[in-house]
Amino acid sequence: MMRTLFIGLFLLSIFACFNATSAFAQNKYSISGYVKDSANGETFISATIMLKELPTAGTYTNNYGYYSLAAPAGTYTIVVSYLGYDPIERKITLDKNLALNFELKLKGITAKKEVVITAERKDAQVKSTQMGQIELSTEQLKTLPAIFGEVDVMKSIQLLPGVQSAGEGQTGFYVRGGGPDQNLILLDDAVVYNTGHLFGFFSVFNSDAIKNTTLIKGGMPANYGGRLSSVVDINMKEGNNKTYHATGGIGLIASRLTLEGPIQKGKSSFMVSGRRTYIDVLTRPFVNNMEKLKRFKGSGYYFYDFNLKANYRISDRDRLYLSGYFGRDVFSFKSPSGSFTIKMPWGNQTASLRWNHLFNEKLFVNTSLIYNAYQFDINLAQSQFKLDLLSSIRDYNVKSDFDYFASNKHKIKFGVNYSYHYFNPSAINAKVGDLEIKPDERFHKFSHEAAVYALDDYSITSKLKVNFGLRYVLYQQTGPYDQINYDANHNPIDTTLYAKGKPVKFYGGLPGLEPRITARYELNATSSIKAAYSHNNQFIHLVSNNGTTLPTDIWVPSTALVKPQISDQYAFGFFKNLKNNTYETSVEVYYKKMRNQIEYREFYVPNQQTDVEKDFVFGTGESYGAEFFVNKQYGKLTGWIGYTLAFTNRIFKDLNNGKQFPAKFDRRHDANFVISYELNEHWKFGGTWTYASGNVVTVPIALYAIDGSLVEGFGPQNGFRLPAYHRADLSATWTPKHKTKKRMEGSWTFSVYNIYSRFNPYIIYLDTGGSVGNNASVSAKQIALFPIPLPSVTWNFKF
Repeated sequence: MMRTLFIGLFLLSIFACFNATSAFAQNKYSISGYVKDSANGETFISATIMLKELPTAGTYTNNYGYYSLAAPAGTYTIVVSYLGYDPIERKITLDKNLALNFELKLKGITAKKEVVITAERKDAQVKSTQMGQIELSTEQLKTLPAIFGEVDVMKSIQLLPGVQSAGEGQTGFYVRGGGPDQNLILLDDAVVYNTGHLFGFFSVFNSDAIKNTTLIKGGMPANYGGRLSSVVDINMKEGNNKTYHATGGIGLIASRLTLEGPIQKGKSSFMVSGRRTYIDVLTRPFVNNMEKLKRFKGSGYYFYDFNLKANYRISDRDRLYLSGYFGRDVFSFKSPSGSFTIKMPWGNQTASLRWNHLFNEKLFVNTSLIYNAYQFDINLAQSQFKLDLLSSIRDYNVKSDFDYFASNKHKIKFGVNYSYHYFNPSAINAKVGDLEIKPDERFHKFSHEAAVYALDDYSITSKLKVNFGLRYVLYQQTGPYDQINYDANHNPIDTTLYAKGKPVKFYGGLPGLEPRITARYELNATSSIKAAYSHNNQFIHLVSNNGTTLPTDIWVPSTALVKPQISDQYAFGFFKNLKNNTYETSVEVYYKKMRNQIEYREFYVPNQQTDVEKDFVFGTGESYGAEFFVNKQYGKLTGWIGYTLAFTNRIFKDLNNGKQFPAKFDRRHDANFVISYELNEHWKFGGTWTYASGNVVTVPIALYAIDGSLVEGFGPQNGFRLPAYHRADLSATWTPKHKTKKRMEGSWTFSVYNIYSRFNPYIIYLDTGGSVGNNASVSAKQIALFPIPLPSVTWNFKF
């Protein structure tokens, strides 16, 4: 019923749009163009363009800096603005369609260094239809304390309400009761499957290469799909197309360098950025020369990543963008005798080729060819024995996204998307002497995923605005594939063989329809209420025993046995800006129902001889809660306070005797306090305080003596909650006074992680004492990863 009603409303909206377009074409002219940074030629996302004489005739730039608005013939004052930049006001005579490009200049030095949480227009929270959307400024991220001094966009996202950390130091995160795989993470339109370096302590995103980051956690618009919980859309810098520049930083364990400049001045540019740790280099002299450490000789760890982007303006209507990312972690171990070695490389790689084309002043299209891959490898060797374990996923994607500026009341997006997925959940190659075991390719999987969508951001009245969207998805698993059928005891009984390209399982039809709607009603100039509903399907799943995005987690596709995850989310919010938009406040409540959730069965033990699917169990989940947010955007003192009250439960027929239990993502309370203070042009201070309810775990509640051995009896699933997690961090950034003629500028950032030495649990293990008949006992032991303050210093430079 809900879907039928929604589709009717959506079609009515489209009909109204075409009527409005027809009327508009009769007596109005358009103003269109690009908005850029005057210093480097970078385009602005969400810059505001409006006419003073027609306040309702306003718009904002899209992801490529393009805008289009319309007005009757006449004389107007056009105003172009973006936070942190001087607005432009220009008198225009509109008696024909105009193409106007604008270049904005940074404000004076005080405003230039002002810290803001968003890169949006000042009243976007109140005026837009979108709920739960926050755009993070990269410059703002650099003022926050960071572990080992490495600025991290993923860690910063975890400080926002509704977003919860997966654990100490981890880049994995949970949004509104969903798992880490339910977050769609994009880098220049390419999916990133593993976001962590150093087993999750750093993210793969180098802040020097990032232009902006957008988080959407409520009311996901129809142009995004494939995940249930959230979108993190990250865009890399395009490169300075006017002058050559270099930026970088040298920290305690890692350094980075970014180069950018014009290829053809004013027409094309490039950006290359690299980062590498030198833990292995710093520790090598000690390992080689200190007797107690010589047993680690030949062992080590390092990571590196590399970003590249280039763009070329073919004409005023056509532009090309080429971007890529390559990153690797490498862990190695060598026994003192050299007889046993381990090498573990893993990482992501992405490539995106995008073409922007402007059909006319109203119709803009971006077409992309995208490749992305993630691979994890373990190489073991001992004497004549060698073992290679490989897990990987690869995607090939083509998509076209259209922006149609139908009128000032209708802003339409529509597009198509196709992806080809290849999965290798686990492949083993082993060799003992002359005996070799080849990888079993029966468990490789192949699938096709396609989607078409349309949405209309429709201003019905000056107070009521609605974003209608409809997305239709199709999914097909194909051969080659050997489907092994098992009996109730997990014993194989027969096999169904599928040849290459032969359909195995199809998902589509009515369940493939994904309605999305967000409505905003403006109470007055500074406050509004919003409501949202979204229906999502997810065909790719991350299955884990620990709930964090460790590199050993397995990505698996939907098959005949593994059905797509499905969610329905409802949200309602009140939004209020205060003191001329200096303060943003909001309260959002939500309820989310999830089906076809996946866990490993009880007492699961990995077995490379069988398809991992047979060890999955399936159930339902629900999450609900409230999020409170206060954000100060301007002034010397800026920052935000966020608090989330949340409940997340699961019901699995095959777990916990079929009774409801709290999900491992369940955090009752989550609070964050973030502050930044600019003392003067030389000193800036930052601080964060985080509090979160402890994780839930399953623990033993009894000991049994069986055949002279102690056996633990476990309590209810996730029936025990660990102590609460809390921590405070501080940072200070010193920018020395630079000589006017000096080409290089630098600054020093000092930070302290866990300033009051909180002993937060990282690992809980069980210690069994005594024996049968002799004071047998079990006690839980806690290990803290960083139990003492962790200082760091980083020198940042640019020239």
